Amino acid sequence: MKIIGYRDRVVVPVPKADGTDYREAAQKSTFDNHLKSITILQPDGPSFTVEGHTVRWANWEFHVAFDMRSGPIISLASIYDHNKDEYRRVLYRGFISELFVPYMDLTEEWYYRTFLDAGEYGFGQSAVPLQPLRDCPENAMFLDGYFTAQDGTPAKISNVFCLFERYAGDIMWRHTEAALPGDVRLPDVSLVLRMVSTVANYDYVIDWEFKQTGTIKVTAGLTGLLAVRGSIYTHKDQIMQEEYGTLLAENVLGPRHDHFISFHLDLDIDGEANSLVKAKLQRVRTTDGRSPRKSYWRVVNETAKRESDAKIHLGSGATEILVTNPNKRTKVGNDIGYRLIPRTVASRLLANDDYPQKRGAFSKYNVWVTPYNRSEKWAGGLFVDQSHGDDNLATWSLRDREIEKKDIVLWYTLGFHHVPCSEDFPIMPTLTNGFELKPTNFFDYNPMLKFKPPQQVRRPSNCTSSIKILPQ
Repeated sequence: MKIIGYRDRVVVPVPKADGTDYREAAQKSTFDNHLKSITILQPDGPSFTVEGHTVRWANWEFHVAFDMRSGPIISLASIYDHNKDEYRRVLYRGFISELFVPYMDLTEEWYYRTFLDAGEYGFGQSAVPLQPLRDCPENAMFLDGYFTAQDGTPAKISNVFCLFERYAGDIMWRHTEAALPGDVRLPDVSLVLRMVSTVANYDYVIDWEFKQTGTIKVTAGLTGLLAVRGSIYTHKDQIMQEEYGTLLAENVLGPRHDHFISFHLDLDIDGEANSLVKAKLQRVRTTDGRSPRKSYWRVVNETAKRESDAKIHLGSGATEILVTNPNKRTKVGNDIGYRLIPRTVASRLLANDDYPQKRGAFSKYNVWVTPYNRSEKWAGGLFVDQSHGDDNLATWSLRDREIEKKDIVLWYTLGFHHVPCSEDFPIMPTLTNGFELKPTNFFDYNPMLKFKPPQQVRRPSNCTSSIKILPQ
């Protein structure tokens, strides 16, 4: 139990502490943007109900659970089709499977900092109790989470989820026609399930949002503290070599890094027999003189037969990803389905033979599809601590199994390339990314066409701004 030797590889000045304490109580002087209070009131209570773990709201019904590794798990998400007078399944199960955070700093103290947050730390186990009016709006309901502690006893995280209806003035759909009297519009009211997980220095804000149009929107927000290291530099002009990051303050460097979040999306679009369709937008030149136009684009659909056909790099904007049920069609003959709509696409930049990339190999592609297998839940493998990348999504998919008209799982890798900047220090404003699952020929027409807009009652202008949303 003695230190028998040590080595000081490099000595750097201790950064100044002035201005780095982000806590509200530590601010000696504060500024005022003169914002007046905003309150959303629901005097009749929320429009959703929670029975056990089942949530019902508007035309949605789903099951929510808490998992110590993945956090929120959404299951059995079904939407009510008023024309068919039945609930139709969309998502059998959806959750965060893994988070891969490799830092790009190759110095001796940093090169190994490549984390798999869900498997190594527990994304759900790192969740924090949500604070009313700070983490969630005034109209939120809070739910507790239970899990098995390390000694086998039940453990509880109070207020691990909040559930609330959101209306921020967005428009679901509208149109104004000069020849027709009146405006036609419908406000966009949605339901949000939120969890915040603080994994070491980063806080992840995860929202699952359900829209009345049938869309499921997932948003991941990154905030918290940057992982920084000391530096000899006090000004950018002094830097003459690769330092793997941004000088944020005197003697403080913020290393560049990535965040890749793998979502396990077991879609059951109106049944289990689904297929992945790559809808490629293809430019066509017109040479037959039938039009003054010289070109147009068309859609060429390609159905993935095997897993190798469904490993997809996104980013060009020329390919749309759909999961369809080829056994069911709309009245006019279109295969019913849901479309994956990414927000901002980021792909991995590490080499395939780099050890961290072997462990986080699911980041190689933005989209993977596998046949359902109950043992294939974690994109980084069941045991990721000190793993070698021999049991993960990339390895499973080498079997190249059939996926056409099967019970399939869509894996979407949401990514951030984070180049730190001065505004990220000492505490980082939330950086967001996400995706949508949007109905595509799932309904015969706009499912909200025949719904009246909710009644809105405004208070006098001299009172706190509020909107009362009444049932439809």
